[in-house]
Amino acid sequence: MSEMDDLAAFAVLIEAGSFTLAAQQLGCSKGQLSKRISLLETRFCVVLLQRTTRRLSLTAAGAALLPQAQALVVQVERARQALARLKDDMAGPVRMTVPVSLGETFFDGALLEFSRQYPEVQIELELNNHYRDLSRDGFDLAIRSEVANDERLVARPLLAWHEMTCASPAYLERFGEPLTPQALAEHRCLLNSHYSGREEWLYHQQHELTRVRVSGPFASNHYNLLKKAALTGAGIARLPSYLLQEELADGRLRWLLRNYQTRSMPMYLVHPYQGGLPKRTQVLADYLMGWFKRSGEALDRL
Repeated sequence: MSEMDDLAAFAVLIEAGSFTLAAQQLGCSKGQLSKRISLLETRFCVVLLQRTTRRLSLTAAGAALLPQAQALVVQVERARQALARLKDDMAGPVRMTVPVSLGETFFDGALLEFSRQYPEVQIELELNNHYRDLSRDGFDLAIRSEVANDERLVARPLLAWHEMTCASPAYLERFGEPLTPQALAEHRCLLNSHYSGREEWLYHQQHELTRVRVSGPFASNHYNLLKKAALTGAGIARLPSYLLQEELADGRLRWLLRNYQTRSMPMYLVHPYQGGLPKRTQVLADYLMGWFKRSGEALDRL
């Protein structure tokens, strides 16, 4: 036992008033407790107690030491309570709503990795492209591409993604690689039916805008379906950069027209405004900020 443990035992003994009660509270025998008090007296070279068969009396040295020992017990209890509150705040659900394609992409990466580090946090993830009122619908976090002027919400920039033109090596071997945006008009393009102008793709280079009319065999409002079609060699797709890190890194898709700029869009991590987030929500928010930063840096290196 340490000197601090012996000081705490001394305080407990005086509070209990007997070696028997104090030993029960400390989970040790009377003999062990008596030995700890004797060791404390030996260290300080003083006598702390006058022992009789009926009562314990403090010496002058014991009376001087008692307030310090009692303060130590109070500090230990405060530390224990603080850790208990932290544990309670870290355990429980965090409800989160995110766009469908983004959620499908990072769920098996970021959130599973987070869950291994914080198994006591229960993440409830909703994939939804529609606006949800976080306070009314009971969500703790959201990822959004647009932030309304709502004083009830706090928005933190999470990532900025841009559309990347890509195709599989099999498609390029069969149909050739377009070296300019204009060449896309002769290719099989996979269209995003979510946008009204899906048949017109825009590219920028040195402040010059190029509009290209494209067509192809397949259209969908779901980014992951378009990516799967591109992976099978069905055509050329324009997809968000956050969807493509693995496929570009391992060569299953190739990034085309890299010297041309395409549409970009910021995304934000949003939560309701309040004095302080629960620890489990704050930890998840900070983790996602770091995870997307690392993912963006990895994509920039491709």
